[in-house]
Amino acid sequence: MNTFILIVTGIIGAVLTYYISENKKQGAVRASALLSLIIGLFFYSFPEVLNPYLTKHIPIVFVGTSFIGMVSSKTVSNQKTIAIAGVLFTIIYTNKNHVFEGYGGALGTMAFIALLASMGFVVLVSKTKEIKKQASTFIKKALNKN
Repeated sequence: MNTFILIVTGIIGAVLTYYISENKKQGAVRASALLSLIIGLFFYSFPEVLNPYLTKHIPIVFVGTSFIGMVSSKTVSNQKTIAIAGVLFTIIYTNKNHVFEGYGGALGTMAFIALLASMGFVVLVSKTKEIKKQASTFIKKALNKN
């Protein structure tokens, strides 16, 4: 259940930051900072609302996914891609096993990896038929030359 709550937090953090940045014209930095401040202050002021694991990790996941939401609409115009990136970020975060410990910029790095992977996934899914057609054409040509 904790992982599910973190995944929902990841989706909300990324999509809400993107929405406020682009639709409310607040800018990426202001949107991320404002939302992260609200979440951070809430869990700092009310640490007993949820269990200690969620109280510790929800603000971190939210801040990390707000970095995803800072992407420009010229780069990613689809909120579904941003939601997928929020899920990927949460999966990476929950399974990182001290890989990023001691390094500055770990949340930003994980956000970049998640966003890049989700963008690649969307391109791959949208061009699946074209890729299959090119692969079969390549295989036919390769087999005919031998």
